[in-house]
Amino acid sequence: MQVMGANDKVNMAIVGLGGRGSAHLNVYLRLPEAQVVGLCDVNQAAREKAQATVARAGLEKAREYEDMRETFADPKVEAVSIATPNHWHALAAIWAMKAGKDVYGEKPACYNIHEGLKLIEVSRATKRMMQVGSQHRSNPFKIQAMEAIHGGLIGKVYQSKGLCFKRRVSIGRKADSPTPPGVNWDMFLGPAPRRPFNELRFRYNWHWFWDTGNGDIGNQGVHELGLARWAMGDPGYPKSAFSWGGKYAYDDDQETPNTQTAMYDFGGRELSFEVRGLLTGSEGGAPPRRGPRPGEVAPTTTAPTNGAPISVMTGNLIYGTEGWAAMSDQGFQAFKGESHELVMDLRPERGPGGDPTGKHMTNFLSVVKSRNYKDLRDGVENSVVSANLVHLANISYRLGRKLTLAEGPKFVGDAEANAMLTRSKYTKGYEV
Repeated sequence: MQVMGANDKVNMAIVGLGGRGSAHLNVYLRLPEAQVVGLCDVNQAAREKAQATVARAGLEKAREYEDMRETFADPKVEAVSIATPNHWHALAAIWAMKAGKDVYGEKPACYNIHEGLKLIEVSRATKRMMQVGSQHRSNPFKIQAMEAIHGGLIGKVYQSKGLCFKRRVSIGRKADSPTPPGVNWDMFLGPAPRRPFNELRFRYNWHWFWDTGNGDIGNQGVHELGLARWAMGDPGYPKSAFSWGGKYAYDDDQETPNTQTAMYDFGGRELSFEVRGLLTGSEGGAPPRRGPRPGEVAPTTTAPTNGAPISVMTGNLIYGTEGWAAMSDQGFQAFKGESHELVMDLRPERGPGGDPTGKHMTNFLSVVKSRNYKDLRDGVENSVVSANLVHLANISYRLGRKLTLAEGPKFVGDAEANAMLTRSKYTKGYEV
């Protein structure tokens, strides 16, 4: 790739134009550093909708592609933004980097552990820049909060906890049906096993089937897992992982759990994670208070300086030797000592300037120009570890047992678990 000048726009193509891909498109259209020149999706209707968005922005019509390989072969395209279903994330990025394109890819970085390790290998070999869409890493108040945590605000972190209490209703049941006109179902399936078209396996609900998704721990959850690792200083792989749960309450076609707990042992400290898609309350909020003893005056709660106490539905709780903290998109609060003194209260910036996705993409575009991968807020080598924590949990959940890790990561004395590091079989032509 030719080194661009500081004022040059990066020619971008969006690959995958569903809900998240449409969000990518809208952000790039307003970023002065980017120019959208390509739109790729297996669904003709999605391409037409995206093209209408480009027209409303008063910009030149973008080139359309059904097959992403044509996108990657186009010399006009300098970088791609990938927002496909999870089972395509790594393979699409690998194809793009081998074609000389830099990549912004949606989370999780990879569909399984094998694919993540291959992604790192190809990124190193091709010297392509790859940022993963963990946009929380570009959120100013979260950056400030993490700097304080790492500086000892609540002492040494002994437990970092991620929460994904995102309400999910039953998807019901649907029979297979003919593929809708304008949809390339074979390309949608890609590396996954061939199956007849089913509406529940298309448009977002692909998250809840093992062929194409990783459940909510690999959907919303991987954001909070990445933040939980960040609070601990982004360690590598744990010594062991154990996950349990189930698909409770619903009788439908969903395969992945709607209730799941995962525990990771990092030796002297731990990371925990919970998924609850059913009715539940939040955690965090006002610090716990003990009642007064006889003759004592009841203690008063320190009032936050910027607003109400943080309650966590999707976010993080961080516990240290000297205090604890709560973080969500509402903000960040840290409490210290036996009295739970409020020592930090941060809130997000509102308005367009506070958009973390825009900041994250701007960071990516700046690195496309500078070629300094160390400036990426969440480059592929770190984001793959966060994604692989998802896969460790799901392997443990599906096998129903605790897993002990060796280097690699692989599992000690567990051939069945090691077989689940990758797909049992890739569709020919779509191997990773």
